[in-house]
Amino acid sequence: MDQSRASSQGAGRCLAKPDASVYQERHTRPALIASRNPPLTSSPAKPFLDVLGGQRRSTPPLWMMRQAGRYLPEYRKVREQAGGFLDLCFNPDFATEVTLQPIRRFGFDAAIIFSDILVIPYALGRSVRFEAGEGPRLDPLDTPDKVATLARAADFTVLEPVFEALRRVHAALDPKVALIGFCGAPWTVATYMVAGRGTPDQGPARMMAYRHPQAFGAIIDTIVDNSIAYLLRQLEAGAEVLQIFDTWAGVLPAAEFRRWSVEPTRRIVDGVRAKVPDAKIIGFPRGAGALLPGYVEATSVDAVSIDWAAEPGFVRSNVQNRVAVQGNLDPLVLIAGGAALDRAVDDVLANYAQGRFIFNLGHGIQPETPIAHVEQMVKRVRDWRG
Repeated sequence: MDQSRASSQGAGRCLAKPDASVYQERHTRPALIASRNPPLTSSPAKPFLDVLGGQRRSTPPLWMMRQAGRYLPEYRKVREQAGGFLDLCFNPDFATEVTLQPIRRFGFDAAIIFSDILVIPYALGRSVRFEAGEGPRLDPLDTPDKVATLARAADFTVLEPVFEALRRVHAALDPKVALIGFCGAPWTVATYMVAGRGTPDQGPARMMAYRHPQAFGAIIDTIVDNSIAYLLRQLEAGAEVLQIFDTWAGVLPAAEFRRWSVEPTRRIVDGVRAKVPDAKIIGFPRGAGALLPGYVEATSVDAVSIDWAAEPGFVRSNVQNRVAVQGNLDPLVLIAGGAALDRAVDDVLANYAQGRFIFNLGHGIQPETPIAHVEQMVKRVRDWRG
């Protein structure tokens, strides 16, 4: 899932009970930018942080969701050494290496720590396993009685490998490259916890939210509280930016979107900024469409990531006039390559690069993507002068 890996396919490993023995400079938050064409900056500082801090770069900063992944042969080699997917996430040596691989190869402007959104349920004592060809599996919390068994406080000692990997990556990065930490949004994480797996429209969680809103709300509250603590620990370990992935936001009707996607995300942002007021935070409510402006206004994120179906004129007029925009190349055109890829990159740049903009994909890169096509995209973006 996004840079999160809840849809990753890995060798089966059951982590039924978390065990502590698994591993023994900020910018001031800017006011909303009213101008559609903010002034350029020639600052030698980190381009990614410049954009989040209210500036526009003539050549947009660039990274990709899931940039550390199976399309890279060096990643596949490390993954084979690690064994299971969570073995890779919870080994700081391996996690550091795969986080740095796309930076070395492509020179991206940001690294995102290699982990998964489902480490929060894991730290809450839930069984989390990734089965080959099947993706994530959890023990479903699909009744109020089962929800009553959910721990309220995570054991963050079991996530120490994530924090150690952050410290190592932060020390290894070029000074111009930013480091991103992340979590899953409460709604998206809850959909997996309720169903025990991904489903085409996350119907089990939607149904539970309708039938048992109090029990479902208890899951959301638990994820909110522990996500705040998790993100704060990531900042302490060296993350400079946080992204909140809400991959399944788009399946919700407007009222439910506000209740289960927007409001919990707002609480996380507020909770993080209560301790770190200038924390830079990106939201990714995938599929939000016309609900994006309300999301931005309510959550006070510094930037919003958009999927490839977003309507450019609407985003420029109603979103990018408030915050930075990140996105939104179709991952499939990155597989196609050739002239179609050049046109698509040019369209994204023409649509958004006159404002505060970070070039990215509209979702995660696919495993079958040719490396040569990523190189083609990177060169095209780097050569842009808007």
